[in-house]
Amino acid sequence: DNVKVVSEMKKVNVTVQYDEEKYKAVKMYLEKKGKNLDDEIAGYMDTLFTKHIPATVREYFDMKNESAVQSDNK
Repeated sequence: DNVKVVSEMKKVNVTVQYDEEKYKAVKMYLEKKGKNLDDEIAGYMDTLFTKHIPATVREYFDMKNESAVQSDNK
């Protein structure tokens, strides 16, 4: 099989201050659409990473993850 497995990087919690009523509204409407706010924010963080981190650095992360998977599979 030609399946690419990516190892999970260590996670960090990010805290931001945001208007409480707007937060509740966003959370409520996302839930109505079957979406999770944490997942949406994490997706946006990935977009920021892709937009602002140079391709060579992103490639480094990809190679690092692939080598971690290979050593896990040994």
